[in-house]
Amino acid sequence: MALFGSSSPAESTPSTSQEIKASLIRQVQEEAAMSNARNLIGKVNEHCFEACVPTPGNSLTTKESTCLSQCMEKYIGFWNATSRAYIARVSKESKNLGGADLSGLSM
Repeated sequence: MALFGSSSPAESTPSTSQEIKASLIRQVQEEAAMSNARNLIGKVNEHCFEACVPTPGNSLTTKESTCLSQCMEKYIGFWNATSRAYIARVSKESKNLGGADLSGLSM
């Protein structure tokens, strides 16, 4: 049985406090990544749709479709660059404070 209803029933139950801690950290990281992905999708939908589809109809024009694709690519690129910079900074500060390396963390 997994902690907090994780969707991975094949995982064995952690037996030591270190295993429990590592499992909780992994789960929080996974949930944060999912939350970030949902936020990204919401922001892309909000900003790109407003910018590219001035009058919604039954279908998208070629121009609107191209605009949406380009907008999403730019937005996701900016999101990735920001995420990498944030993770690098947090990792550096964590190392300075004697904490764990967070360079493998993904957003």
